[in-house]
Amino acid sequence: EVQLQASGGGLVQAGGSLRLSCAASGFPFDDNAIAWFRQAPGKEREGVSCISNSDGRTYYEDSVKGRFTISRDNAKNTVYLQMNDLKPEDTAVYYCSARGPCWSKHDILFTLYDYFGQGTLVTVSS
Repeated sequence: EVQLQASGGGLVQAGGSLRLSCAASGFPFDDNAIAWFRQAPGKEREGVSCISNSDGRTYYEDSVKGRFTISRDNAKNTVYLQMNDLKPEDTAVYYCSARGPCWSKHDILFTLYDYFGQGTLVTVSS
């Protein structure tokens, strides 16, 4: 059974930081790119970042570039999203996903990914 469990969300003030984790199981983690998506209330799910399976290439949606950093620990089957300088517009439920492409930022589309886990809520107050 494929499982992707996101954690680390919470309430933070604008300018603060959070680190999200995504623990994966049930599929060959090393062979798969991993992506983060987010969905704010009343909005469509949007891509945030992805990291490739082999050489660790990373891509970011423009609004988070320079503030967010994605990384992976293949020994722990875990992907992280370090989020710094958070803004109220970053408020959303964040999801990690697997089995999709990660060759450019244009690949971070939820329709291209097969596996999604339960999300974790990030709330940024102004």
